[in-house]
Amino acid sequence: MKTPKQIQPLIDDGIVDEVLRSLMSGKEAVVYVVRCGTEIRCAKVYKDSAKRSFKKAAQYREGRKVRNSRRARAMEKGSKFGRKQQEEIWQNAEVDALYLLARAGVRVPKPYGCFEGVLLMELITDEDGDVAPRLNDVALSEEQALEDHALMMHYVRLMLCAGLIHGDLSEFNVLVDEYGPVIIDLPQAVNAAANNNAESMLARDVNNMTDYYGQYAPALLNSHYAQEIWALYEDGELTPEVELTGEFEENTDAADVDGVLLEIKEVLAEERARQERLREAEELD
Repeated sequence: MKTPKQIQPLIDDGIVDEVLRSLMSGKEAVVYVVRCGTEIRCAKVYKDSAKRSFKKAAQYREGRKVRNSRRARAMEKGSKFGRKQQEEIWQNAEVDALYLLARAGVRVPKPYGCFEGVLLMELITDEDGDVAPRLNDVALSEEQALEDHALMMHYVRLMLCAGLIHGDLSEFNVLVDEYGPVIIDLPQAVNAAANNNAESMLARDVNNMTDYYGQYAPALLNSHYAQEIWALYEDGELTPEVELTGEFEENTDAADVDGVLLEIKEVLAEERARQERLREAEELD
């Protein structure tokens, strides 16, 4: 097939030898199957921000650190240079997340680097060597659904322990090979500690997975993994080894607002009295 212009520099540099075919086109990128020497990999070509249809991208960028102050100022102003820097950060976020999550034990495609808006990574295949199907194209038994859902909750936990939330996790962003689910599409990965939307995004990710697997294993629909995982995270008790149960009991005790206000008033009164005693002591001196 004709080589996409974004991949041509990789061919010129000997990183990619041949573009075999187009694999898929999504809201943020077009993915191609490519040959690199004897290896068959995939090349994800990010769409220009003006053509990308990823909604509310600013919510996902919140909390991403920019060390270079000049870049940060340019991005705030929205200059041409700033927009270019923002694009590079968006693209590099995925390859950084892939490396981080692979080290954390999450099954993701192995990355081989991001080159001028083209992410080169492992092609996930099935046992016959064909491109692995997405989760939404796979039929599951109840037993398999329960097993894979537990594994996905494990991966969500590992991601959060590593400080990240997928932010767009669904049956369309999970591939299934002979060893089970593989999580893909991470340019919008969220910094859990620095993003004000982190809790709601985690809940959406977990609930998307639970609702999908719940079609095959209805008992999952009564679980509360999102609340359980986030509560453990907030309490500093979330670890890769912690056992998840899917059970969570919300604290329904009403906050004692009147009691808190009374305590504040008492503290202020004590402080005023202390200041008064100090003034009296100074006058006696």
